[in-house]
Amino acid sequence: MAGPMGRMMAGGGPDQRSMDFKVSSRRLLAQFKPERATLYVMLVAVVLSVGLSVVGPKILGRATDLVFAGIVGRQMPAGATKTQALDSLRAHGHGAVADMLSGTDFTPGQGIDFDAVGRVLLFALGTFLLAGLLMAVATRLVNKAVNKTVFRMREDLQAKLSRLPLSYFDKRQRGEVLSRATNDMDNIQQTLQQSMGQLVNSLLTIVGVLAMMFWVSPLLALVALVTVPLSFVVATRIGKRSQPHFVQQWRTTGKLNAHIEEMYTGHTLVKVFGRADESAAQFAEQNEKLYEAGFRAQFNSGIMQPLMMFVSNLNYVLVAVVGGLRVASGSLSIGDVQAFIQYSRQFSMPLTQVASMANLVQSGVASAERVFEVLDADEQEADPAESARPEELRGRVALEHVSFRYDPEKPLIEDLSLKVEPGHTVAIVGPTGAGKTTLVNLLMRFYDVTGGRITLDGVDVKSMSRDELRAGIGMVLQDTWLFGGSIAENIAYGASRDVTRGEIEEAARAAHADRFIRTLPDGYDTVIDDEGTGVSAGEKQLITIARAFLSDPVILVLDEATSSVDTRTEVLIQKAMAKLAHGRTSFVIAHRLSTIRDADTILVMENGAIVEQGAHTELLESGGAYARLYQAQFAQAVAEVD
Repeated sequence: MAGPMGRMMAGGGPDQRSMDFKVSSRRLLAQFKPERATLYVMLVAVVLSVGLSVVGPKILGRATDLVFAGIVGRQMPAGATKTQALDSLRAHGHGAVADMLSGTDFTPGQGIDFDAVGRVLLFALGTFLLAGLLMAVATRLVNKAVNKTVFRMREDLQAKLSRLPLSYFDKRQRGEVLSRATNDMDNIQQTLQQSMGQLVNSLLTIVGVLAMMFWVSPLLALVALVTVPLSFVVATRIGKRSQPHFVQQWRTTGKLNAHIEEMYTGHTLVKVFGRADESAAQFAEQNEKLYEAGFRAQFNSGIMQPLMMFVSNLNYVLVAVVGGLRVASGSLSIGDVQAFIQYSRQFSMPLTQVASMANLVQSGVASAERVFEVLDADEQEADPAESARPEELRGRVALEHVSFRYDPEKPLIEDLSLKVEPGHTVAIVGPTGAGKTTLVNLLMRFYDVTGGRITLDGVDVKSMSRDELRAGIGMVLQDTWLFGGSIAENIAYGASRDVTRGEIEEAARAAHADRFIRTLPDGYDTVIDDEGTGVSAGEKQLITIARAFLSDPVILVLDEATSSVDTRTEVLIQKAMAKLAHGRTSFVIAHRLSTIRDADTILVMENGAIVEQGAHTELLESGGAYARLYQAQFAQAVAEVD
C-alpha cells in the first residue's frame, strides 16, 4: 500500500538493529540478582536431586548383579569356590564364558538372594523419591524467583514509560509500545518459567552423569564423549540460524498489534472512507510476514531435536557395542553395563532437552531485546535534585526569548517573548501548524525549550519538578480522554485528593454536565469504557471540563475545548469558564474567534512567532492578520447561512 495511508498503517518502530544474543541473555540473567538467596537454595536442592538421580542407576545395576549372580550360582555345583568353578569351565573348553563370569560375584550352589535384592530395590526407590521431592522444591523456588523478577521488570518498564519524553510516543504507534509491555513481557515470563530450572537441572545432570560414567568405566565414558563435539556443532549452527528469525517474529508481532489497535480505534473512519479492504490487505501482509518469520524460526530450531536424537542414538549404539565387548572380556559386570547404558541415556537426554528448549530460549531473549530497547531509550531530562518553587503560586507566566524545534534542522519557534499577568485570559489563534499547541506543551514541560526560558511567578519552570508544575495547571484538550469506569470516577480523576460526591456533582454543574448525566440509567455511577461508548463527543468533552474544574488549578489551559459541543452548550461553558477563570491565568487555543472575544489578550501566531497581540476590538481596527482571520470566518458563516 503506497502513500500516506500505507505509511500510517505500516507504522514506525524503535531501532531495528538486533542486539547481541549473548549480551541480551547475560543482561536478562542479571535481573535475578535480588533473588540470589532463593537461587542458591534452589541450586543446592537441584545438586542434591541430581546427585541422587545419578546414583540411582548404579544402585539398580547392583540389583541386576545380585540377580545374575544368583542365576549363575544356582547352575554351579555346590561346595566349590568361584575360582574352581571358572577353572572347570575353562577345562571343558568354555574359556569365553569363564572370562565373562569372572566379573560376576557369584557363589556356586547358591541361588538368588531375594532379601538382598529387595533391600537394594527399596534403597533405590527411596533414592528416587527423595530426588523427586528435592526437584519439586527446586521447581517451586525457580517459579518464585522468576515471578518476582518479571514483576520487577514490569515495574521497571512502567516506571521507564513514565519517564520517557512525549517525543518517544509521538514517533511510535501505541500498539507497538503495548506489544512490548504485554506480549514480550509475557513471553519472557513463560520462557524463564519453562527453561530456567530445566537448564540448570540439565547442566548439572551432564556433570553428575559424566562423573559416574568415568567412575564406572573410563573407556566407555570416552566413547560416550565422542558424540559431544557433534552435538555442540549442531546446537551452535542451528542456534545462529534461528535467532534472527525469532527477533523478526516478535518485531512483526509488534507491528501487527499496532495495526490492529489502530484500525480498531478508527474502525468507523475505516468504514466511512471505504478503507476496509486496504486495511484487510495490510493485515494480511503483516500476518504473512509473521507467519514466515515464525515458521522459519520454529523450523530452524525444530530440526535441532531430531538431530540431537540421532546423535543420542549413535551414542547409545557405541556404548552398547563397546560395553558388550567389555562384559565378554570380563572387565565389566552386566549390572555395570546396564547402569552405563542408563547413564548414556541420562547424558544424552539433557543435551536433547537443551536443544529442544533452544527455540524457547531464543524467542525469550528476542523479546528481552525489545524490552531492553525501551529501558535503554533516552529519558526526559531529570528533575533537579532540589527543585525550586514560587513562594506563592499566583499564575504569572513569562516567556523570555523562547526558541524551540522538533527537528534540529527545522526551527518552529524563534525568539518568542510574552508576559501574562495573574488572572488574565490569553487567547492564542492562528493557522494550523503555527505553534499554538506547541506553546502550551512547552509551558507544561511536555517538551523543554531549546533556547530562552519560561518562568512561573519568577521561577524558571526547568528548576521546578514536573509534578509540582503540572499540579497547578488544569488542561482540557480537543481530544477527550476517558478511562473505563464510572462517570463520577472520571470526573474525580482531576483531583489530587479524595473528593466527595457533592464536590463531583458541583464540578459537573459548573461544566453544565449535571443535566445529561442525570438522564443516564445509573446517573453518576454509569460505567463507560475508555472509548466513552454511550455518551456523545460533546458530552465526553463536558466530562473532561468538569474534571478540570475539580482540579481547581491556578493556570487553566483549554486547547479547542469547546470544539465538540453545540452552540448553546458552548455559550453555557463560556459562562462557566469565565467564572472558573476569575483570579486564574487562562490560556485558550481556539479556531472559532467568536469564542475568545472577551479575552484580555489575543495572540496571533504564524510560523512560530507572535505577529500580533492585543484585545479583540483593537486587533480588528488594526486590520492585520487577526482581522483577516475574523473576516474569513465571518464570510464563511454568512455563506453557510445563505
